[in-house]
Amino acid sequence: MNIFDALQVLGAWDRSGRYVFTKGDLRKLFSDDAPKAFDEGLRRLVGKGVLMRACRGVYVNEQARSFDRFVLERIARALRRGEYSYVSLESMLSEYGVISQVPVDRLTIMTTGRKGVFKTPWGVLEFTHTKRTPADILEHTISDRERPLRVATKQTAWEDLVRVGRNIEMVDREELDAD
Repeated sequence: MNIFDALQVLGAWDRSGRYVFTKGDLRKLFSDDAPKAFDEGLRRLVGKGVLMRACRGVYVNEQARSFDRFVLERIARALRRGEYSYVSLESMLSEYGVISQVPVDRLTIMTTGRKGVFKTPWGVLEFTHTKRTPADILEHTISDRERPLRVATKQTAWEDLVRVGRNIEMVDREELDAD
């Protein structure tokens, strides 16, 4: 994989709005390369600043024109591809104005996949496993065309917070019941 070809391929994906890739995605994009050549090419792309390693196995084209404020959600989607995941807990309760603390460097996500914490250059992703069924998740979350992940309703974010045993003392109950 030479840098010129990589820039062409990544530019085409950027024009379609995609700038976050798993290593497996990149392997498919550069399938003609032998495994050793691919790994060396990927190291070169990271070294030259064409791609940034977000966390193990996920890369970001931060020079992309389509790069937006939802980079953490896009990384989360890549990490839990094939699972149902949605923004919830403190992140959504903060967006709804129900808690006073604003988690500036952390995004809290419920997922049907494995729990885990991932540190990225854009902040920390915290995945918490949920036993909610896909139908239940779809019924109690909202799809926003701008955002890559679904988001919990105010009530669902509260229920998730209680269900996983997080600190409920920070919640403004009047604000929670408003609307």
